[in-house]
Amino acid sequence: MTDDDNLAGDRPEQVPESLQTLAGYLERSLDGASSVVMMRHTTDVCTVYLGDPDGPREDLKQIGAISTALANRMLESTSSGVNAMQIGGQAYRFARSFTEVAGMAAVVFSTE
Repeated sequence: MTDDDNLAGDRPEQVPESLQTLAGYLERSLDGASSVVMMRHTTDVCTVYLGDPDGPREDLKQIGAISTALANRMLESTSSGVNAMQIGGQAYRFARSFTEVAGMAAVVFSTE
């Protein structure tokens, strides 16, 4: 479990861009009671979706795209399994896992 207050301090200027971005996606997933799903379709870009990674690929809703470098920093700042951390003064508890969606590798951040 990741619990690193130094990594994601209370002041926004201390919070790495990767965690600010992740927090924004987690907030959206909470609003829709769904998971954040990231898939790399090209070498430079990860597409971000909201939805159930176990459901049909067509049911995932694309909500953004981020650089692979930013996605890698998200992965470096979190761990597989349950994570609990402060990001910009807000407490987040989520699980990070890996799966396949329509034959493509995917990273899933789930707040359920």
